[in-house]
Amino acid sequence: MLHYLETHSTDPYYNLAFEEYVLEHRREGDWLMLWQNEPTVVIGLNQLASAEVDADLAKRLGIHVVRRATGGGAVYHDAGNLNYSLISDAGETGSLSMSRFTGPVCRALRTLGVPAEATGRNDITVDGLKVSGTAQRLSGSRILHHGTLLFKTDAATMSAVLRPDTRKFESKAAKSVRSRVGQISDFMPDGTTFADFTRALLEALAGDGLAREQLDMQELAEVAALADGKYRTWDWTWGRTPDFNFSNSRRFPGGSLSVSLNVSQGVVRNAAISGDFMALVPCGELCDALCGLRFEREEISRALSGQNLEHILGGITKEELLLLMFE
Repeated sequence: MLHYLETHSTDPYYNLAFEEYVLEHRREGDWLMLWQNEPTVVIGLNQLASAEVDADLAKRLGIHVVRRATGGGAVYHDAGNLNYSLISDAGETGSLSMSRFTGPVCRALRTLGVPAEATGRNDITVDGLKVSGTAQRLSGSRILHHGTLLFKTDAATMSAVLRPDTRKFESKAAKSVRSRVGQISDFMPDGTTFADFTRALLEALAGDGLAREQLDMQELAEVAALADGKYRTWDWTWGRTPDFNFSNSRRFPGGSLSVSLNVSQGVVRNAAISGDFMALVPCGELCDALCGLRFEREEISRALSGQNLEHILGGITKEELLLLMFE
């Protein structure tokens, strides 16, 4: 039985807080959310907001900018985009796979006549065009998998707002990989509305049954407090990059990675890690572990050995991180 929740909101800050609340407070069973946002750029957990979005254009157009709590690249949401969130038991974390969740979504799309397939690290494509990007987050024994479904989004605005004004911003921070995107509506029968698509997708995902649930008033108040105290704040979305005098970036098979360090008297004083790698947990613990270390390969290598880099950096290895920092 699949438990189903709706946020009854198009506020991106509230919706991300709602999703996080469900992940942290529904610790048993399989849960599904389908939700929409007002026009919004959602950046990945470890990305630099200024490197991913044209902030001036976003402000002029009234487009929200918010950081999510999962890895991956920046995406654009609007009324033509349907977001889905799946929350379940993680199982053996050593064998976590995107296909566990993208498979059912692809099968559901195919039942609607959309020839979807999972490709690359975290995409769903139709005829080679990207119609969905996905990401995951681990919380104890539970996992959140969420993604976008581009039904009929404003492609021109999406392309414009995800292209920063390089005259105002220069950075070596990792950028999102731009893909050729498609619209799911182009592969469905003429006259299919967004509501038709949402209803049909929900029925296809329900499988053995659907239990409609809702949060109580106290829980909704806690969601609102989380939205205000975290997701709406400047510190969460924009204020995650310290000053630095060392930086390097590179793309690896597991994703792009950028490391920025402030080094004083040979010791790392501040560290920042960004990129579109598929993180399951935040990078804060790794950044904290680097601070106070001498900026030398052996000492940092020893410190990295005590970190769960598979969860922090996804498919990026210790050797690749050291290569980025010292070669």
